Amino acid sequence: MKKLSPLIVLIAIFTSTMYAQTYPEILPMKQRAEVINDMLEDRVENILPEIMRKHGLDMWLIISREYNEDPVLKTMLPATWLNARRRTILIIYDRGLEEGLETLAVARYDVGEVFKKAWDKEVQPDQWARVLEIIEERDPETIGINQSEHWQHADGMVLTDYQELVEAIGPEYSNRLVSAEMVAVGWLETRSQKEMAVYPQIVRIAHEIIAEGFSDAVIQPGVTTTDDVKWWYREKIRELKLVTWFHPSVSIQRADPESFDHLRTFDSLPEDDVIMPGDLLHVDFGITYLRLNTDTQQHAYVLKPGETEVPEYLQEAFRNGNRLQDIFTNNFQEGRTGNEVLAMSRRQAIEEGIKPSIYTHPIGFHGHGAGTTLGMWDAQGGVPGDGDYPLQLNTAYSIELNAATYIEEWGKEVRIMLEEDAFFDETGVWYIDGRQREIMTIPRIPAKQ
Repeated sequence: MKKLSPLIVLIAIFTSTMYAQTYPEILPMKQRAEVINDMLEDRVENILPEIMRKHGLDMWLIISREYNEDPVLKTMLPATWLNARRRTILIIYDRGLEEGLETLAVARYDVGEVFKKAWDKEVQPDQWARVLEIIEERDPETIGINQSEHWQHADGMVLTDYQELVEAIGPEYSNRLVSAEMVAVGWLETRSQKEMAVYPQIVRIAHEIIAEGFSDAVIQPGVTTTDDVKWWYREKIRELKLVTWFHPSVSIQRADPESFDHLRTFDSLPEDDVIMPGDLLHVDFGITYLRLNTDTQQHAYVLKPGETEVPEYLQEAFRNGNRLQDIFTNNFQEGRTGNEVLAMSRRQAIEEGIKPSIYTHPIGFHGHGAGTTLGMWDAQGGVPGDGDYPLQLNTAYSIELNAATYIEEWGKEVRIMLEEDAFFDETGVWYIDGRQREIMTIPRIPAKQ
């Protein structure tokens, strides 16, 4: 970026003061830990038993060594544990409806309030031998381990741990080992009532950050580049004491001869692309807070001198994007596979004259979460494996897609690329903090009185 004059710096400071966003409360770290631990205890008590019984799993072993953690284990650690310690072995045993789950840690310490220490090294020096003792005492018919072909989130058992486990428990119990992938996916994809009480505020924080970045508090047309805005987002996230799970992207579509390739929003973007009046801006942005992730794509238009609103042809293109969202989410139905919803939504959109591309994914503990995949940008005919998995209730998704519209005034297609976080329950799909219904303007134009 070129060196800014003192006058421009003063203007930027003054503008940022005028247009400061109003952010929801962001908790201090100690309170965040309390919330995370409370939600974890609630999930283990109220969500996990039903999932294990649904899939006939008597015992679940989750095993990791420090800095090589199973993705599932990371979601079960207390807030003050940022990693496993030495080799951490969690054992979850279903004692039945009356007694509920028994949650043990074959480790040197309690693992938070949920997993109680079940190994005294002075009594039994061999950690694996203690695992065998616990299994023998309970004699489960099925013992789940995290191995999966289709979900990397459920494939966290490394070869070394598997080999040592099999050797330690012997052939009788090794023959009872089964893939716990459906339990792992169910655990990761299912959102609790307590999580859904806080999720709207998390998404609202992300929306507010996007809005501030796409304003003249940050963007000076003719000076600011797309790369400047990306790094402003990164700095803002840290300023708010939050983190992100991916580097933001900011791209431009404009009235020039160049065809827009939406893949450039993910890779090979020019760093010195100066934002100009008449540009249609796009951002892809996410944060992580209270162990939950957001993933959002929105648009803004830089007004030309004399303009007071977004040109109608861009508004029409944006309406096509909203309509594609409606077509798609209206086809969500419990038990339908991702591939079925993808196919019927694409068919309906094309019949309505919309050029669709749909690539929606679950969200929650991971930005690209476990669960039903509904298309990928390079798999519009369906996704084998996780695309064949049926939709489950009480799950969250990033409704990610784009609609291409030919713009006569620009002589080319414009892609409206939208992504908003949504929740699927018995009432259907609803957006966790609403969705973008019109293109933002830079600068903002006050509403008419």
